[in-house]
Amino acid sequence: MRNSLFILVVSLVAAAVFAAALLLRSDYLLFAGYTVLQFVVLATAWNILGGYTGYVNFGTAAFFAVGAYTSVFLHKAFPLPVPVMVVVAGAVAGLLGFGMGYLTLRLRGAFFSIATLALAVVLQTVVVNWHYVGGSRGAYILRPPAGPIAGLSYIEYLFLIMLALAALSLIAARAIECSRLGYGFAAIRDDELAAEANGVPTLRLKLIATTISGAFMGMAGAPFPSYIGYIEPASAFGLPYAVNAIAMPMIGGTTSWAGPLIGAVLLGSLQQIATVTISSAVNLLIVGLLLVGFVIVAPNGIVGLWQRFFGRNRTSWRPSSKSTASASGSAASSPSTPSA
Repeated sequence: MRNSLFILVVSLVAAAVFAAALLLRSDYLLFAGYTVLQFVVLATAWNILGGYTGYVNFGTAAFFAVGAYTSVFLHKAFPLPVPVMVVVAGAVAGLLGFGMGYLTLRLRGAFFSIATLALAVVLQTVVVNWHYVGGSRGAYILRPPAGPIAGLSYIEYLFLIMLALAALSLIAARAIECSRLGYGFAAIRDDELAAEANGVPTLRLKLIATTISGAFMGMAGAPFPSYIGYIEPASAFGLPYAVNAIAMPMIGGTTSWAGPLIGAVLLGSLQQIATVTISSAVNLLIVGLLLVGFVIVAPNGIVGLWQRFFGRNRTSWRPSSKSTASASGSAASSPSTPSA
């Protein structure tokens, strides 16, 4: 499918989802749908670094919280519209991702993952002691009853923003996957040493991955204070964000843009149903049970299971690791080569 056609399909689906939300006029469905869409963005963002490039990031909550507290800071210092705060939060989180990548991407495997976890601990300590944004007491964000778009309530307005972010993240992930940049990411994931030997600029590509991934995580967190009305470090840096951002792509499939979407919709919907019918305390239990089950039964996720049963060979449309390394190496040595 061409990129232009994919953008059109995603836009039409997003418009249909928003139209259905307006017709139902259910505050609960809007809040639940917002949460699921938020996890679509987080899972897709995590997959750009963790799935495409093969570097497991345990610091999702840190980037999410940076986006949220950037909004709190802007709300108190320079009140701006939510879309502008989303862009600014994405820029701040992207810069954080770039800085984190520059300092830690020379580490590999578990050492990199531990470094990202340490980043979340350090940032949480900073926020707890930063009284301007509420510190350990938290901060209240009073939202108006109506959004700036005529006829929409504020929750409908926030739902629309998160829906647009989810569509944008999917379009970006699919564009990366089908581009020469994505082939370079795949070469690093399959065999980083072989990719370096073939001339792939691995550090540069990993920095791009951490920057893009961090930016989308920050943008997902930017509307959170307005959505929930109150934010504190424990909620912004919550464990569920880190756990779900990893589990959802693994359940859906980490080598395709569709995997995080499937995992986020499936797991996010189950968690919302469990929150209403049982308790929110069982959400992580659901994640754990599903993750263990899929690791045993379908280690490549739902997308991999689909391809195995229906005989779809991924290599028929995506190069192997050797060819991706060669393609990325030639791209690095010939900057004037047009993008695919």
